Amino acid sequence: MCGVVGIYNHPEASRIAYLGLYALQHRGQEAAGIVSSDGGKLRTHRRMGLVGDIFNQKVLDNLKGSAAIGHVRYSTSGASAAKNIQPLVFDYAHGAISVSHNGNLVNAKKLRAEFEAHGSIFQSTTDTEILVHLLASAKESTFEERVVEALKKVEGAYSLVFLTETKMLAARDPLGFRPLLLGDLNGSPIVVSESCALDLVEASFVREIEPGEIVVFSKEGTKSFKPFDQAKKKAFCIFEHVYFARPDSHIFGREVYETRKGFGRALAQEHPVEADMVVPIPDSGVPAALGYSEASGIPFQMGLIRNHYVGRTFIEPTDQIRHFGVKVKLNPAKELVKGKRLILVDDSIVRGTTSRKIVDMLREAGAKEIHFRVSSPPTTWPCFFGIDTPDRKQLIAAQQTLEEMRQFITADSLAFLSVENLFYFQKNHGEWFCDACFSGKFPVPLADFPDVNKVQDLKN
Repeated sequence: MCGVVGIYNHPEASRIAYLGLYALQHRGQEAAGIVSSDGGKLRTHRRMGLVGDIFNQKVLDNLKGSAAIGHVRYSTSGASAAKNIQPLVFDYAHGAISVSHNGNLVNAKKLRAEFEAHGSIFQSTTDTEILVHLLASAKESTFEERVVEALKKVEGAYSLVFLTETKMLAARDPLGFRPLLLGDLNGSPIVVSESCALDLVEASFVREIEPGEIVVFSKEGTKSFKPFDQAKKKAFCIFEHVYFARPDSHIFGREVYETRKGFGRALAQEHPVEADMVVPIPDSGVPAALGYSEASGIPFQMGLIRNHYVGRTFIEPTDQIRHFGVKVKLNPAKELVKGKRLILVDDSIVRGTTSRKIVDMLREAGAKEIHFRVSSPPTTWPCFFGIDTPDRKQLIAAQQTLEEMRQFITADSLAFLSVENLFYFQKNHGEWFCDACFSGKFPVPLADFPDVNKVQDLKN
């Protein structure tokens, strides 16, 4: 998942990067870092934890320079460890270089094995480091050409921001899995994962960096080029609209909030049920629940109250923390739900354990009936492009039938949005979006995971 930010030619570059990371905190809560350049040296500060705890006035004062890139980490490839915190920084034959990466490379293990066989030493376990080794071994003469040479050898998802002593470069993979936006802050270019980061620093939205595009920022100005063969089909991650992106962001040409409300409206039309109120699982289920309420005419109520000082449980790295976080995070409004028939709306069910605990809490609070509605299809396949669901055994929908899932989470009924209604807004969605987590149709070969398509649905 992760979030990236880059700012070039601004006197307060590190502070702008810090604010950008604050706005992108929802994309990763394990670690964060900023690397700045003063034109001759890269300065680094990276730590485990949240943005607000990692950076202070003194730290930002030391991150001097008019260019900076930043990263908030959510671990997919590579463990949740200090050595994997980004932006990664390296010295090589052509100087110092730093990189922030959102996405996941699906041939990194293969490439790493080849480098190690020839004596290369890796300092981290993250797939991102392979990019630096490819850059170091590239034969081209200019930085931009070396980046192109490196990127032509990797496969998978990448929205990247590189920083050298004198240049900043942004790149997006040819299929456009993850969002990457270009903005303008009083004449200074800024690159971010989501538009909410532009809003916070009062930068104007210019455009989305296109799939397969590379944009270079230097003293000579900004230049853009597309060195790859342009794919006829794209692979925008639909789960960005389902869950990842902040609802006030604009990505893939759409407003996230309105898209999620549309999911809810489609869900109400597809799976109606008699009830007294529609209750969202906050915060991610709120827009879809509003849409369900509007389409069904059933009142919307905040039957679950969230403690906003607790992070998003889905992206915690261990089951122990994820399970412990449910009751700390949510509490039923007991007098409101007592004796009532509830339509409980969430954006997805991945493992099912959190859903079960929430249903149990509402039962204990006196709810008469609980009808669970999910504003996305069943998640039956792992994602290899930047989401931490590497094993199908962790996905309840890949293991159980719909009825078995209903029994597991102890709801009175359970229904998911169909793939067809998920794309209510675009008839030719197969040309634009990746829905492999629902369909198993992976848009690129999975070199590091050759056996994935041999796995059978255990429920069948």
